[in-house]
Amino acid sequence: MTSFTAATGEKYELVVGLEVHAQLSTLSKVFSSDSAAFGAGPNEHISAITLGHPGTLPKLNKKAVEYAVKMGLACNCTINLKNTFARKNYFYADLPKGYQITQDQMPICLGGWVQVKLTGGATKNIAIHHIHLEEDAGKSMHDQAHADSLIDLNRAGVPLIEIVTEPDMRSAEEAGQFLTEIRKLVRYIDVCDGNMEEGSLRCDANISVRLKGQTTYGNRCEVKNLNSIRNVQRAIEHEFERQVTVIENGGHIDQNTLNFNADTGETSVLRSKEEANDYRYFPEPDLTPLALTQDYVNKIKATMPALPGVLYKKYVEELGLSEYDAGVITADRDFALYFEELIANTGNYKAAANWLMGAVKSHLNDAGISISNFGLKAVNLAGLIQLVDSGKINNSVAAQKLFPALVKNSTRTAADLATEMNLLISGDSNDVGKFIQDAIAKYPEKVAEYRKGKKGVLGLFMGEIMKSSKGKIDPQKTNQLLIKELEAK
Repeated sequence: MTSFTAATGEKYELVVGLEVHAQLSTLSKVFSSDSAAFGAGPNEHISAITLGHPGTLPKLNKKAVEYAVKMGLACNCTINLKNTFARKNYFYADLPKGYQITQDQMPICLGGWVQVKLTGGATKNIAIHHIHLEEDAGKSMHDQAHADSLIDLNRAGVPLIEIVTEPDMRSAEEAGQFLTEIRKLVRYIDVCDGNMEEGSLRCDANISVRLKGQTTYGNRCEVKNLNSIRNVQRAIEHEFERQVTVIENGGHIDQNTLNFNADTGETSVLRSKEEANDYRYFPEPDLTPLALTQDYVNKIKATMPALPGVLYKKYVEELGLSEYDAGVITADRDFALYFEELIANTGNYKAAANWLMGAVKSHLNDAGISISNFGLKAVNLAGLIQLVDSGKINNSVAAQKLFPALVKNSTRTAADLATEMNLLISGDSNDVGKFIQDAIAKYPEKVAEYRKGKKGVLGLFMGEIMKSSKGKIDPQKTNQLLIKELEAK
């Protein structure tokens, strides 16, 4: 049997399409008033509607529709003004009605694309086929009892959007970056918390291979319920090698649904892949077609925040930040919101970025908190930047003394605290002159070395002056005065 080698892999092209399920962060479920909150005890958030009892009727959650439209706009989709619901029939213990209410022929969002950034700086638009709205199933637990599977239906009926891409991805990296961007988008527009570990964002990957140059797709395998971006990439990498090996050994790729074992990094067959006709889709008789208006879509669009791609471009092209700085700031919605407030109060954009990614990020890491729990208001941090820019305090004193004091006294202004702590730079040139004279007097031998051309000793003098002045000097001006004094004798 031939094993996979890099040379063998070079003959083939990987083809990947993703189906990303995002639980919408509505208060109630999509077709009932049951709570959609995560974390309750088993089967606490259920009712006759969730349980699928005879005679119960679904009623569509208006907020879920709004969130689906928001995601469509964020993904450059066309919003379908007339869409319908369908029944998808399959029989699992955690699907109480015996069918799932979803969208089939007329989903809420059509087309669209999401731009991803790849290693080396290249970008690629990943095409979206559609986004549809549906309800989630319950959860089966197989490890709680020795001989039984237990069913928790709290999740049944929680609203989902499913983002279905075209088979556009050609590497595990592209798939990982696409999922990263989707998670970023749902958090920016606040429709889903994006927590893959809690299952509020889940991903299925459709994977196939073909010889390079071919235009027809090979048989695909679907890897279900991948719960991290890294596992999505690992599953794709494993499937590429497995499928190439099977073909190289004269085998055939069966169109199966697979499970991914995160411990071994391998896939295994769950069942034969279902086709659309296996689910016997038909129009949902208990829900009328959903008719939207362009005015409704426009009003939602007007409430949309600036998206990460727009902010990234603004920070690089308008504010002059590096691509790295812009990438770090826009990676997190709350981080970007804080930066937006910060630059509304200071024009020194580079200093704002440096403070945010330096002192602020370090404090957040040490405290184990997110920036949404950071007590220091952006306007007060901007006040600290203003003190440094105006020469009233030097950068090291600001970082080592004033910033920690501001964090502890978050309601105080930087100017008030700096005055109270006696940190402001002395404007008296006599004081600076005295510090310079004292340093020169302390190291006469270093003065001689300087005059012989050893300019590196300036650091020694400046260190002594900073120590004597307790940092309350302007380093740049003091350095100029020091040089003048050393060269005058």
